Amino acid sequence: MSFRHQYVIGDLQGCYAAYLKLLEVLNFDPAQDKLWFAGDLVARGEDSLSTLRHIKALCEQGAAATVLGNHDINLIAVWRGAAKLKKKDKTAPIFAADDCDELLEWLRHQPLLTYPDEKTVLVHAGIPPHWSIDEAASYAQQVEAQLQSSLWQLDRLLPNLYSKSADDWQPDINGFTKMRAITNYFTRMRLCKQDGTLEFGFSAGLDELMPEGFLPWFEWQVPRTRKILFGHWAALEGEVDLPHARALDGGCVWGNCLLAYRLSDGYIITSSEECPNSE
Repeated sequence: MSFRHQYVIGDLQGCYAAYLKLLEVLNFDPAQDKLWFAGDLVARGEDSLSTLRHIKALCEQGAAATVLGNHDINLIAVWRGAAKLKKKDKTAPIFAADDCDELLEWLRHQPLLTYPDEKTVLVHAGIPPHWSIDEAASYAQQVEAQLQSSLWQLDRLLPNLYSKSADDWQPDINGFTKMRAITNYFTRMRLCKQDGTLEFGFSAGLDELMPEGFLPWFEWQVPRTRKILFGHWAALEGEVDLPHARALDGGCVWGNCLLAYRLSDGYIITSSEECPNSE
């Protein structure tokens, strides 16, 4: 299908009012345009339930698509009893809603990686330097298959996706250890070593002191056939724009703006400005 405009939008985190404002700025028309979301649809904003309902409806119309973020997976885990609701998350209304099961069934069938166009790839947190994009797509499918399987298999998987320390990636890694490592790369990664070793403690901006040997995953220069569009790292405020990577989490939930990346030309539109050439 040919679209008038396609936009990739960073972490919403349930910021429903800002989301509606951004759609207004974009002059979004679901009959002509398509939205791609970088995950973390829900969590600490004022109305995660309305956000989730709206995006589900758009996806079912073919006017939107999303990848899963860490907060989305945590929402699924709380739903299935594999995790407790975090005090800072404002997602309790989802679990009280009549359509809770319908919403969460839909959510668990969303991917970890997708291709908005022939030049880009969309994930929540990033792709580590020791994986090619084709390898990343293959690994994503392995976790997706378990997330989308029977509820029995989902309930076996979810408790094994959480760890305070990162797993080492080895050629023979398998089982739930492999599923957890893959999920951590796609949904939690900020810093890593060139061999893919992760570090979970750092979430500040690029001007802060980082642990020795670690760099932001996108600073390891490796050949990429597509530009990686990602969210997750709010402290970057969407200011990282490299030939092979583009940050899109503007930190709206912390008082900043939502960001939308126009696929046709890479132009960034925010929820607080007018969009040129939006007709």
